[in-house]
Amino acid sequence: MKERIWQHGAALLLAALLLAGCGRGGNEPTPTPTKTPDSAQTGSSQEPQVAGATTPAPATAAQATPTPPAATPTPSEKTVAVIDTDVLNVRRTPSPDGELVQTVDSGQQFDVIGRSQDGGWIQIGQGGRELGWVSAEFVTLQTVAIGAGDVAEAPAGDGVEAGGAAAQPTAQPPAAGGGNYLPAAMRSPDFGAQAFLWWRPEIADRDLTLMKEANFDWVKQAFAWETIEGSGKGQFDWSISDRVVTHVNGAGLKLLARLSSDPELTNFWAGHPPANADNFADFAFAVASRYNCTPQAVGCIQAYQIWNEPNLAREWGNNRPNPAQYAEFLGKAYAAIKRGNPNAIVISAGMAPTGDNNDVAMPDDIFYDGMYQAMGGSSDGYFDMLGVHGAGFAAPPELDPAEAASNQAYGGYRFFAFRHVEDIRAIMERYGDTGKKIVLLEFGWTYDPINAAYKWHGADAGITDMVQADYLRRAYEYAAANWQPWIGLMSLLTMPNLDWVEDGNPQDEEQYWWAILEPSQIDELKLRPAYVVLCIYFNTVKGEKCKYDPNG
Repeated sequence: MKERIWQHGAALLLAALLLAGCGRGGNEPTPTPTKTPDSAQTGSSQEPQVAGATTPAPATAAQATPTPPAATPTPSEKTVAVIDTDVLNVRRTPSPDGELVQTVDSGQQFDVIGRSQDGGWIQIGQGGRELGWVSAEFVTLQTVAIGAGDVAEAPAGDGVEAGGAAAQPTAQPPAAGGGNYLPAAMRSPDFGAQAFLWWRPEIADRDLTLMKEANFDWVKQAFAWETIEGSGKGQFDWSISDRVVTHVNGAGLKLLARLSSDPELTNFWAGHPPANADNFADFAFAVASRYNCTPQAVGCIQAYQIWNEPNLAREWGNNRPNPAQYAEFLGKAYAAIKRGNPNAIVISAGMAPTGDNNDVAMPDDIFYDGMYQAMGGSSDGYFDMLGVHGAGFAAPPELDPAEAASNQAYGGYRFFAFRHVEDIRAIMERYGDTGKKIVLLEFGWTYDPINAAYKWHGADAGITDMVQADYLRRAYEYAAANWQPWIGLMSLLTMPNLDWVEDGNPQDEEQYWWAILEPSQIDELKLRPAYVVLCIYFNTVKGEKCKYDPNG
């Protein structure tokens, strides 16, 4: 079993939350804390298909308010928009700079919800659900009779309330298969968590239901290369991945797939990075093609994380971390995924928090800067959003990184503060990459009272289960107040893994103390304060109520 290593002391520190859950004939990698990314691109007014997600441009009040279609149908009729170009972008706001939420194809028909005041954009919907805005130039409006199963649709806004987190209308979860998938788009901030869905379908079903009830939007799941293409080049076993993808789709959640392999494997045919870059790109293409969110697809993966913590030698074939090599590796995977699904969000790997700069590790800020140098200062063609890890260690989420660096009680380095994410954002800004988001791939707080490498910033620092819950909520609140619009998904550590209890003593497993739920059998439900507090917060943000709120 892999272990996260937090070496705390006067010397330089290597902090790597690199874990693997062992279970049932294969390894399911577990998360690691570091920082966050963003993605934005613009399209022409005619809105042909583009790659990647985009960041919404501020819409004027006139733009964002739908007006009724020009031709008002009778009560027994409705206005539909028929797409008359090969591929048309659907955007969150009526602007060519609006966030891309999906694409639609020639001949598809959608209900018309409204029209921008200048007449240049049509707001479309389907099955009672608002989809977004399309350029009026590339649709034909028709009046058709309302069938017995049709439902009249009310105009909807862009889902973002003034001054804070986005609000979303309640929608029915899409059915697995058939192409009715949630769009590859992120709110700022968006809510997600790492989960363990690979080996136990009944536990996966229970945990996905809990995530949906708490109003999470995203689930992050490791797709270990060796569990899908382990027998040899092109020899795929999709049996488990098909179930996981369709399970998440059916639960009404978006899926972020971490594509990587177990660094401790010694007999994997593809080997280790950087030498396996071409084979990895082929694997990424196969996954993205199979789960490309089209009506013909097996299922839908909305976003991909490319590898994990390449700033550690153990994750990079035991070679010295090399930002230029990773940038090349990332670029190949990016191109492959976009061939398989042009609308998927591609996210770079998050980095391990470390103060070491040697053959074993490289500080995340130095590594990110080296990536930008290798990319020629432009991330286009490499990632849509920048992945970051952001563990809070002993510090509250609002703590200035300068305080963490000057106060040994917090660890003595800037990366011991949750807000170290802002240091990475500053690198993006320095290279002019302000249009892309940061995705916080891992973050959280542990209240570990047992494991020596963790308890200094857990129980010994006064972190309890109640403090953990409070800090997680405050982290989302801080991001909503200070990091919009450049913060995207914030995927926390972690939903539980039942493997932790197999030896009868889950408390010696350090991951146990990061989790927001107690690992429990299918006939048990053991909530922790973090789950309840976040359930209340997420539901409140969206104008709903948490069913587990003890105050009703």
